[in-house]
Amino acid sequence: MTRSWGSCLLLLTILVALVASTDPGKNKVKVLRELKVINASNANVKQCLWFAMQEYNKESEDKYLFQVVKTVQVQLQVTDRLEYFIDVEIGRSNCRKFSNSTENCAIQENSKLEKKVMCSFFIGALPWNGEFMVIKKQCADA
Repeated sequence: MTRSWGSCLLLLTILVALVASTDPGKNKVKVLRELKVINASNANVKQCLWFAMQEYNKESEDKYLFQVVKTVQVQLQVTDRLEYFIDVEIGRSNCRKFSNSTENCAIQENSKLEKKVMCSFFIGALPWNGEFMVIKKQCADA
């Protein structure tokens, strides 16, 4: 009898611990430094933007690669990682996906293939580990 009572008590303790650990207030990420506008020429920003464009082009169903036309704004927030909020204008290039050479790509302008898109990327990064993740992406035709 005491053995089954002990088992019930153990299960109840585990259940309470699980419920307590799923408290959303306890799982919030602590902001160590609030959002601050930073320079787009920062090396980490360039890495994040390169990664974001790789992901964008992978997911895009377009036959051509898109490249950054203009960086509108970059903001940085520090939590348990570096969080970059990057607003850019991107455009369809003259390079097809899966081509061997992408070094000489130029943005399509004044043609039927011209297409510009405004994108906001939210990138989580641990650049010292080479870790980048697109947390959120929102794009709309410009």
